[in-house]
Amino acid sequence: MNDGARPIEVLLVEDDPGDVLLTTEAFEHNKVANKLHVVNDGEQAMAFLRREGEYEGAPRPDLMLLDLNLPRKDGREVLGEVKADEDLRSIPVVVLTTSEADEDILRSYHLHANAYVTKPVDFEQFVSVVRRIDDFFVTVVKLPR
Repeated sequence: MNDGARPIEVLLVEDDPGDVLLTTEAFEHNKVANKLHVVNDGEQAMAFLRREGEYEGAPRPDLMLLDLNLPRKDGREVLGEVKADEDLRSIPVVVLTTSEADEDILRSYHLHANAYVTKPVDFEQFVSVVRRIDDFFVTVVKLPR
């Protein structure tokens, strides 16, 4: 459980500006005090996680929300790299994507995703999903610090 000592750092890896806006609004709508950081492709995600280049001072995320279909390096590659990296593998990764394909679900779990969530199209449902993710990973689960 988050003991309230500090907000949870959440990294959203999403290239669709509309989905970024929906996620940001869902966090605000739920009055989620967590800090949401956004990168738009897989290469930026890895740079953020490794604190390279413009992300040198980036905080270590406590949770990552990862889309699968990204430019430059797709989410599957990012997930594989994160879970293969001894310094990053303890970061919980929730795949948050539009794909309902069994192959994507199976592959994500094979790459050690912590959860796989299909993005609802409806705003209220999307807000509900974000709230549930927040409730589970921030309120229920004990995250590594």
